[in-house]
Formats: sequence, C-alpha cells, structure tokens
Amino acid sequence: MHDAVSGPVRLPFSEKYDRHHAQAYLEKHRDGLARRLSHWRDEQLARTALALAGDPTLVLDLPCGAGRFWPLLAERAGRIIIGADNSAAMLDVALAAHPPSLVERVRTLRTSAFDIELPDRSVDCIFSMRLAHHIGDATHRVAMLREFHRVARDTVILSLWVDGNYKAWKRRQLEEKRAQRGESGVQNRFVLPARTVEQEFRSSGFRVLGHFDFLPRYAMWRVYVLRRSGT
Repeated sequence: MHDAVSGPVRLPFSEKYDRHHAQAYLEKHRDGLARRLSHWRDEQLARTALALAGDPTLVLDLPCGAGRFWPLLAERAGRIIIGADNSAAMLDVALAAHPPSLVERVRTLRTSAFDIELPDRSVDCIFSMRLAHHIGDATHRVAMLREFHRVARDTVILSLWVDGNYKAWKRRQLEEKRAQRGESGVQNRFVLPARTVEQEFRSSGFRVLGHFDFLPRYAMWRVYVLRRSGT
C-alpha cells in the first residue's frame, strides 16, 4: 500500500473516515430492504456502464470505499482491479470485509482522486462511484477530471447528482426553506445542472458515450460513461 498523498484539493469530509466511520459506511449499504434495493440498482447501472465502456480489463476503483463494488468488478474473469481510496481505514475495512479469493484479485492504493499516484494512461478505465456529487466547486471538479484524463487511457465511469428530476426539485425547496430560517452548515453534497457537468467533461478532454439514471425523472443519481479524447 502506498503512503498517504496530500493532493492539491482536500474535500471537507475527507478526514472523517477513521476505522469506526469506515465500518459504518460498509454496513450502511447492507442495512434494510431499501438500501439493499438501492445497492442492487447501483450494481445494475454499473454493469451496464462497464459494458458500454467495452468491458475494461484494468480498472481503477476510485474511491473504492469499503470495496462495495469489488465483487461486481471481479465478475469478469481476468480483470485486474486497483482499489484506491484516500482513507487508509477504508482500505483496511475493505480488505477485511471480503473473502481472500476476492482480495487476491485487488491491488490497493492509498491516493487522492486529485493527485493519483499512477503513471499517465496506466489503466483502461477509472470507475468512480459516489464521489463527484461531493464536489461543489467547478474548479475542483475540473481538476479531478483532468487527473482522470491523465491516468485513464480509454474510459471513465462516474456517478453524480443532476437536476431535472423530482428529488432535485424537493432538495432545492428544502434548501430554500433552510435559507429562509437562517440555518447554515457545511454542505457536502451538490445537485448539478446536467449541461454544466457535460460541458466540464468536454473541457477536460472527454466525450460522453452515454448516461444512465437511477430512476428517470425521479432520482438525482446519474451514471456517466466518458471516453478519453485527445493525445
């Protein structure tokens, strides 16, 4: 496992994942029928996205968290998985949570999505689930995307929250009410206009191969498949 990396960007919540928080994160997606159904839908979208990306052989799972998608990524025989995260505790929990037969398929790497400790064009695909919706600053998103462009030689799969659906409308209403009441707090999840993020993809050297919505017109989650362009 690599040493800690201090990238040029640090998200407000990035230091919270000690062993306790990492274990809670692992258990969260197993807790209750609703979360299990949500995880099933996440996996369904991920399989579809991987197929559109050409069923890549060498995949960087960043951030891998507690390894929630490792069993899915390992479904393809011969696939090499690099499980990377900024949190050492997350990686420790991930390695302990899965059977040895799966763990031996995964190479772990402690690194930042904004400063990936891998050479240029070193992986077929970057698989980045549940990170981009935490990045509200456009300059930070573009910095991450350009780093993805450097490291990926073909495709990027990422999820984020987009507008134009019922849940985004409800969230906007809630935020307006909080503002009227003078409530404040650290915001670490952001709904973004689809046009905005797609322009950021293009400006960072990608073209959109396709996208898939968790529940069209209802849920905010969208998974994009991007193809690297340029030299």
